[in-house]
Amino acid sequence: MRHYDFKQIEEKWQQAWEEKACFRTDMSRDGEKYYVLEMFPYPSGRIHMGHVRNYSIGDVVARYKRMQGFNVFHPMGWDAFGLPAENAAIKNNTHPAKWTYENIAYMRAQLKRLGYSYDWDREIATCHPGYYRFEQEFFLKFLEKGLVYRKNAPVNWCPSCHTVLANEQVEEGLCWRCDSEVQQKQLSQWFLRITDYAEELLADLDKLTDGWPERVLTMQRNWIGKSIGAEISFKVKDLDEAIPVFTTRPDTLFGATFMSLAPEHPLVEKLVAGTAQEAAVGEFVDRIAKMDRIVRTADDLEKEGVFTGQYCINPLTGREMPIYVANFVLMGYGTGAVMAVPAHDQRDFEFAAKYDLPKQIVIMPREGALDLATMTEAFTDPGVMANSGEFDGMDSEAAKKAIIDHLAAGGLGKPTVNYRLRDWNISRQRYWGAPIPVIYCDDCGIVPVPASQLPVELPLDVKVNADGRSPLPGCESFVNVPCPTCGKPARRETDTMDTFVESSWYFARYTSARNETTAFDPAEVAYWMPVDQYIGGIEHAILHLLYSRFFVKALRDEGYLTHDEPFKNLLTQGMVLLHGSKMSKSKGNVVDPDEMIAKYGADTVRLFCLFAAPPEKDLEWNDKGIEGASRFLNRLWRLVDELDDVLSPVGTCVSVEGTLGESEAELRRKEHDTVRRVERDIENKFQFNTAIAAMMELVNSLYATKDDLRASKNGPRLLSSAISSLLVTLSPIAPHVCEEVWDRMGYTRTLAAEPWPAHDPEALRTSEVTVVLQVNGKLRSQITVAADATSEEIETQAMNDQNVSRHIEGKTIVKTIVIPGKLVNVVVR
Repeated sequence: MRHYDFKQIEEKWQQAWEEKACFRTDMSRDGEKYYVLEMFPYPSGRIHMGHVRNYSIGDVVARYKRMQGFNVFHPMGWDAFGLPAENAAIKNNTHPAKWTYENIAYMRAQLKRLGYSYDWDREIATCHPGYYRFEQEFFLKFLEKGLVYRKNAPVNWCPSCHTVLANEQVEEGLCWRCDSEVQQKQLSQWFLRITDYAEELLADLDKLTDGWPERVLTMQRNWIGKSIGAEISFKVKDLDEAIPVFTTRPDTLFGATFMSLAPEHPLVEKLVAGTAQEAAVGEFVDRIAKMDRIVRTADDLEKEGVFTGQYCINPLTGREMPIYVANFVLMGYGTGAVMAVPAHDQRDFEFAAKYDLPKQIVIMPREGALDLATMTEAFTDPGVMANSGEFDGMDSEAAKKAIIDHLAAGGLGKPTVNYRLRDWNISRQRYWGAPIPVIYCDDCGIVPVPASQLPVELPLDVKVNADGRSPLPGCESFVNVPCPTCGKPARRETDTMDTFVESSWYFARYTSARNETTAFDPAEVAYWMPVDQYIGGIEHAILHLLYSRFFVKALRDEGYLTHDEPFKNLLTQGMVLLHGSKMSKSKGNVVDPDEMIAKYGADTVRLFCLFAAPPEKDLEWNDKGIEGASRFLNRLWRLVDELDDVLSPVGTCVSVEGTLGESEAELRRKEHDTVRRVERDIENKFQFNTAIAAMMELVNSLYATKDDLRASKNGPRLLSSAISSLLVTLSPIAPHVCEEVWDRMGYTRTLAAEPWPAHDPEALRTSEVTVVLQVNGKLRSQITVAADATSEEIETQAMNDQNVSRHIEGKTIVKTIVIPGKLVNVVVR
C-alpha cells in the first residue's frame, strides 16, 4: 500500500499550480465574473489560526466558483503600515520597513503552503510608494473638492502610541491597539468629511439587506445615527449670543427649565470670562476633559455639572433658564448643547434632582395624570400636551411638527436632521504611514504638493525613536522643501495618514495592481468591481466597512469608480478559540499553523477549520477534531489505493446502460445525492461542515459496497464515477490530496480546472422510502414502503404496524394524516 505522504504531495501540487498559472486572472476569459476576497492581513510575522480559517473559507468559495464556470478573481495583499511595525522596530533594533517586508515574505510562504488559489500577480503592499502615491492623489482631489479639511479640534490621544485615535478606535475609554487609557487633547488635524455622505451611507444599507448580516447593517445604522428633529435658538440673557440646540423632542420645549453645555462648547469660556464662576467652571472643564467620551454617555454615569452664572431664554415661555456645564453632554452630537427637560428626560431628571432645579410637566399619559411631588423618574413616553399654551390637548407626536412650524415662522428654529456620525480624523503623529501631501508656507499657507511630485515618499533613512515619537519632524531632508507656489523655504506636513485609509480602497486597487500610471484601469475596475463575496471578522463592522463604503462613494464622485458599494455580499466568520478563549500569545493559548501543517498537512488543517463549526460561529480548536480530519483523508487515500486496479478516468456522475443491481443503484443514488447536498450547502451560506459530512457519508458507502461492486458488471464504472465526483466536490476543501488521487486515476487535466459535477434528479429516486408513524403526533414506529406507494397502501401498512395498533386499541380514530414518502399521523381520542 502506498503511503499518504502529504508533505511531498502538497509541495508537488503547489509547484504545479504555480508553473501552470492555474489561478492567474484574465477578464477576457469566458464566464460571469466572480470577485471573492478575504480581508487582507497585517504582516505581523506569522499567520494565526484565525487567518487560516478566514482564508480557507475564501479559497473554498474561489475554487467552487471556478468549477461552476465563473471567471474568478481571488487576490491577496498586505495591510502593511501601522504601529506594530514601529513598536517591533524599537524592540528588535531594526527598521519598520525591513521588519515589514521580511514578515510579508514569510507569511506569503505560509499562505502558499496552505494551497490557497490566489493570483499572486495582483499582490499589493500598502507601504509601497507605488500604492500610497495614489492615496496621496485621492487626498489632493478631496482637498480640492473640500472633502478634506484641517481644523483645531478635541481629539482622542493615546499617550503610549503618541498619536491621535478616531472615535471608532476608542473602545471603552482605551486605545483599540494597546489598551492604554485615552486622553483628550486639542490639536490641529486633517479630517475627511464623511458626514457629507451620511444620508447616502445610511440609505444604501437597504441595498445590502440580501447580502450582508443584519447585525452588521444594524451596527452601521446605529453608528451613523440619524435623528430627525429641530434646531432651536436660545438667546443668552444680557449677552449678544444665542445657543443653538438640536432636539428630537420639540414637543417638550415648554418643559425646558435649564440648559446643559458640553465642557468643550466654544461658548463656555466666554460665558464665565471675568466672572466669579470662572475658576470653578475652568476646574470642572479641565477635569471632565480627561474623562473618556464613552464613559460620559453611560446610563449609570453620575451626573455632574457646574453653574456658569448665566441664563438663556426659553423662546416659547420666556422663562430664564440657568446655563450649566454638564459632564454627560458631548460636542460630538448635535450642537454640544442640551435643552434640559427634567420631567421628560431621565438624565435631566437626575441632574435636576442633584442640583435642585425646577421641573415642569408638559406631557401627560394618555390615561391618568402625573404629579411632580410623586414622580420618581422622568415620563418619556408619547402622550397628551399639557402646560404648553395653544398646544394643550394635542397628541405629543402631532405637536412636534406644529411646534417646529411655530418656531420656524418666528425665526426661532427650523426642522433639522442630525447624525451621530462625525467626520473622520485621519492625522496620525507616527512615522510608519503614508505621508500627507501638503506643504506649509509662511506666505502661501497650506499648499498642496503638485501631482507631478507624487509620491511624497516616506524617508527610510531614519531611526524610530525609542519613546515612539515620530522621527519625521526631525528629518530635515524630508521636512525642509521650497514652496511649490512661491519658491520660498517651506516645510512638509509630518503627520501621516490613518492606516484605515489604505484599507478603504485596496480591494479596487487589486484590479490594476501593476498599473503605475493610474490607480484603476477603467475597464478592469468596471469589470471586476464590486466584490461579489467579502469575508472577514465582525470586529470590522464599523471601522473598515463603513470607511470603505465612504471611499467608494467619494471616488465614484471623482470619476474613478462607477459603482456605489464595494461589497455585494459579506460573510463575518467566527473566531478560533482554545479552551473557550480567543487565541492570544499573551494568554499562551495559541496553536501554531506551521506546526499543524508539519504534523498533519495543509489539507487536514483546512478540512478541520471548515468542518468543526459553521463559518459564522466560533470554532473551538480540538486536537481530537484535527486527528479525525486526518483519519478521514487517510481513509480516502486507502480506499483509492485498495481500488487502484478497477478505477479509471470515466468522469463524474456518469450514465450507465442497462439495469443496475441493488448495490449499484444505491451507490449511484448516493453519488448524485452527495453532489446535490454539497452544492446546496455551499450555496446556502457556505455551510461547509454539513457538506463535508455528506462526503464522509459517501466514503462510508464506498467502503461498505466496494467489495461487491468491484466484481459486478457496472461496479468498476460506478466506483470510478463516485470517487471522481467525491474528488471534485472535496477538492475546494482539500485540494492537494484530491489532485494527487485524480492524477493517479489517469486524468490528464488538473482538477483545479475541472467543472463541477451535474447531478441527475432521476438518479436520486429510490425504490423504497422510510415512513415515520405517529399517534397523536408522538413517534411510535416507522415502516419501509415502495417509493411509489399510494396513500391508501401506506395507511393500510401503518395500521397493521404492531406499535401503532397497540396505541390506538380501544380508541376512536378522529382522522388519519398521510404524507406520502414521509409520515403517517393517526389522531385518536
